[in-house]
Amino acid sequence: MLLLFPALCGLLAVGQVEGNPNPFGNEKAILSFDGPGLPDCLVRHNVEVALFEQDGRKSLRVDFAVTDWPNVYFTPKSGTWDWSGFAGIAVDIYNPEAQAVSVAMRIDNAGGDGAKNCNQQSSTALPKQWTTFRVHLDTGGPNPFWGMRGVPVKGPLPTGAAIDLAKITAFQVFLPMPSEKHTLIISNVRLFGHGGKLEDLVPLPFVDRFGQYKHADWPGKIKDDKDLIAARKKEESEFRKTPKLRDRDKFGGWAKGPKLKATGWFRTEKVDGKWWLVTPEGRLFFSLGVDCVGTWDRTFVEKREPWFEWLPAENSEFKPAFGYEKGAHSMADIIGGKGRVFGFYNANLIRKYGPDWPALWRENSYARLRAWGFNTLGNWCQGDVLDNSRMPFVASTGVWGDYRRIEGGGGYWSKMHDAYDPKFEPAVRKCVENVTKQYGGNPLCIGYFVDNEIAWEAVERGTLASPADQPCRVEMVKRLKEKYGTLEKLNAAWGASAKDWDELRAPDDMNEACREDVDAFVYAFARRYFEVCRDALRVHAPRQLYLGSRFSSRPPQVVRAAADVCDVVSYNLYYSSINGADWTGENDIGKPIIIGEFHFGALDRGMFHTGLVAAENQKHRAECYRKYVRSVADCPSFVGCHWFQYIDEPLTGRWFDGENYNIGFVSQSDTPYAEMVEAAKEVHAEIYERRSGEGK
Repeated sequence: MLLLFPALCGLLAVGQVEGNPNPFGNEKAILSFDGPGLPDCLVRHNVEVALFEQDGRKSLRVDFAVTDWPNVYFTPKSGTWDWSGFAGIAVDIYNPEAQAVSVAMRIDNAGGDGAKNCNQQSSTALPKQWTTFRVHLDTGGPNPFWGMRGVPVKGPLPTGAAIDLAKITAFQVFLPMPSEKHTLIISNVRLFGHGGKLEDLVPLPFVDRFGQYKHADWPGKIKDDKDLIAARKKEESEFRKTPKLRDRDKFGGWAKGPKLKATGWFRTEKVDGKWWLVTPEGRLFFSLGVDCVGTWDRTFVEKREPWFEWLPAENSEFKPAFGYEKGAHSMADIIGGKGRVFGFYNANLIRKYGPDWPALWRENSYARLRAWGFNTLGNWCQGDVLDNSRMPFVASTGVWGDYRRIEGGGGYWSKMHDAYDPKFEPAVRKCVENVTKQYGGNPLCIGYFVDNEIAWEAVERGTLASPADQPCRVEMVKRLKEKYGTLEKLNAAWGASAKDWDELRAPDDMNEACREDVDAFVYAFARRYFEVCRDALRVHAPRQLYLGSRFSSRPPQVVRAAADVCDVVSYNLYYSSINGADWTGENDIGKPIIIGEFHFGALDRGMFHTGLVAAENQKHRAECYRKYVRSVADCPSFVGCHWFQYIDEPLTGRWFDGENYNIGFVSQSDTPYAEMVEAAKEVHAEIYERRSGEGK
C-alpha cells in the first residue's frame, strides 16, 4: 500500500478529552464569496466555477472535469500569505450528489509540487450534507506523538514536507484523479488556532492494556479479559449456525454456472464478454480476498513507555508479542529507526486463545473468512496461513539483489530496478524460485504477484538523469543513436542542447518527438521487466498465473507492456468505486484485471486515521464496501478484488512506517466489525448471479 493521500473525515471522532481546550478554536476567515464577482485570487484548472448560495451560505460552486487533478487554486496577488500563529486551514464543503466524493487540499510554499514544499491531505465529502475539512499544517516542529500517521484529537496528519507558515504561496482544493464529473460547493474558508499543545490535550497514558484508545468509548470496546473469552464463545456458536453459501464448488467457484474445461489449475477465460478466473475443476471464479491475514504487526514501545497503561514483562506469557526491529522506512527518526516493539494483537490472542493461540487463531480466521463469504487469501498472508489453507490463495515475492537501481529516479518504497542490469535477471530467478518451491505444486495457489507499487515514474526521466554507465541509460542512448545517428540530429528533433551524449537529459517540456522516444523506451523497459519475471515463473511455476506487479497508478506504456506479457494485470485501486467506462471500450487493455488492494476507514471506534479512503462511520464504511465490490463485479474486465487488510493497524502505528489505519475487518482486540461482516455476507452471496446478469 502506497501512501498517496491520507484521508480525513470531516466529522472527527478521534477522542478529544473532555475539559481540554478546543483545538479548533481561534478561527479567522481568509476567503469570502460575498462579493459581486469571483475572488481575484482564484485560478481555475479544469473546473467551472460560479458564485452560489447553499443553505443561506455565500459559496463557490465548483464543477470538476474528468482529468488527473482538477482544482480551484488560490494565490495572493503579490508576495505571500502569513499564517503564523495558526494550526491549520479549514473549509466547509457541501456535496449535492447522492454519492460520497473524495476531495483533497494542498497548501504550498514556493516550489510546492505535491511532494516538496507543501502539505496535502484528502477527505471525503459526504452526500447531501456539509462536511468540514481540516488540515493541521506541518511546520516541522517537535511531534509529541511521533511514529503515527494519525494522532489523538487531530486525526490524520498531512503528507508532503514541513512548510513555513509565514510564506504561504497558494492553497488549492482538488479531486484526486476523478473517474467522473463531480460538483462540490465550497464555503467558509478559514484558519484555526492551536487550542493548546497536543501533549496537554491528551493525558498519558492514552493506550489501554488491549491496545485501544483509553480516552474514548464505543460499542464493542474490550474492557476486561472476560470480554475476549465471551466474544470467542459467541463467535464459535455463530459459525455453527451460519449456512454455507449456495451453489459453490470446493474452491468457492460458481457450481451453478457453466462447466468449462478443467485443467487442475486456476486459469483465465473470457465468457460472454466478461473475464473470469476458472477453478481447477472448470467453474467460474470471482476472487473475493483479504490481504495480510497474519499476526506480525508490532508498534514501537522504545522511548514511548509512558503512552501505555500496561506493558508486560518480556519473560512473561506475553513474550511472543515482543520483538526488536531496525530499518524503519519512515517516521521513527527519533529512535534512529530501531528499537523494542510490541504487538497488542498478539497479546489479545494469547488472552483469548491461551498457549495454543497460533493454531486456534488460524483456524478461527479460516472459519471467519468462509462464513463471511470470502474465497481467497490475498497478498501478504502469513506463511502458516498459506501452508495450511483449504481455500485458494495468491502468493508473492519482491525482487532483491545486488543489481543496480535507477540512480536518477526516485521512488516511495525504494528506487526502481534497473531491468537492463545483467544482474537483474538472475536476481529475479532466485526470488521467484524461493516462493514457487513452496507453492508451485499446490493447485490452490492461483498465481503470483512479483513486486508491489514499484517506481515506474522513475523510468521516464530518471533514466537519462542517471550516471553515464547506468545500464538502462546505456540502452536508451544506444536506441537513440540508432535512430538519429548524431547528437545534432537528436538535439534538433527534441529541441535540446546537449553538448555530448553523457549530458543528454529529457527536457522539462517534451515536444512531440521527444515524447514519442521516451514513451517508446518506457514501454521497452517495462516489457523487459515483465518478460524477465514471466520467464522465471514459467520455469518454476508453469501451471500458475503471473498476476503482475500491483500498479498504484496507470502509466499507459507500462500498462500496455504488462497486458502484453502478464496473465492478469493487477492494480491497487483506492477509489470510492470502480467506473466501468474507465476499464472497457477504448480503455480495455485486453487482459483480465485483479484489484490487489482497496479499503475504507472511519474514526468512530477509537482509531486516529481512516486510511486512504474515508467513511463517515462504520455503517457508512460497510455501505462503501457493498458499493465498491458490486462496481467491480459489474465491470467485465475484473476478475476479483482483495481488501487491505484483515486486522486494523496498531493504534500507535506499525513500526516500519507509522500507518495506524482503521482498515480491518477485525480490530486490534480481535473483534470483528459487525457492520463490515454483514456487508460482506450480503454482497458475496449475490456475487455470481450479479456478475452473470441473473441477479441485477
